[in-house]
Amino acid sequence: MKTWVLNEFLYFPEDKSEYLPAAIELAIILVLCVAVFFTIKKMAKKQELKTKMLEEEILQNRQQDVKQNQSN
Repeated sequence: MKTWVLNEFLYFPEDKSEYLPAAIELAIILVLCVAVFFTIKKMAKKQELKTKMLEEEILQNRQQDVKQNQSN
C-alpha cells in the first residue's frame, strides 16, 4: 500500500528534455534567493552602522550631562 502511494508522486520521463524547464526555473529561483540574501545582508550592515553612530552620540550626550551635573 505504501509503495503504491509513493509511486504516484515519482515521475521519471523518458524524454530528458522535460527536465530543462525545471532546471531553468530552479536556476532563476536560486539566483533570486542569493540576490535577496545579499540585499538583506547589505541593509543589515547599514542599520548596524547607524545604530553604532546613534549609540556613540547617546554616550557622548550622557557624558556631557554627567560633566555638567558634576560642575553644578
